Amino acid sequence: MVAWIAGLFLATRYFAGREEHEANPNTQVSSAHGQGYIEVQLAGNRQGHFVASGMINQLPVQFMLDTGATDVAIPASVASQLTLQRGMPVQINTANGRSEGYRTQLDRVKLGDIVLRDVRAVVTPGLDGDQVLLGMSALRQLEFTQRGGNMLLRQTTQ
Repeated sequence: MVAWIAGLFLATRYFAGREEHEANPNTQVSSAHGQGYIEVQLAGNRQGHFVASGMINQLPVQFMLDTGATDVAIPASVASQLTLQRGMPVQINTANGRSEGYRTQLDRVKLGDIVLRDVRAVVTPGLDGDQVLLGMSALRQLEFTQRGGNMLLRQTTQ
């Protein structure tokens, strides 16, 4: 009986880890450095989304890259964990319709060795989950290309 319980426990842990890796294949983001640039290559998940582990203001978060989002969008629960100040209220358009969010500023956004400073963001109370949508207020500071299920992000350092 103990062996069966141990076997079920190990199988559950194994498949939970696999499922997490399939949802976020970029838990360990590696970077390549060249003359005058830093590159990060991300693999798409099963749904074709680019999800990656990163940091905001020195705290770990999970990003989903969203080229259709004007700003970085942060769920209210994540913003509370990051102790972000809620600034001026703004109307935002989401897939679920219009909503109200709050302006905020991110001192530091990090993805691999790419570091972005003073990034405009919106605290979005209606955004479910714990993924931060990495929108164009961050991505416009980078060059990016998508090819064959991968996305390459490049930051020039000169």
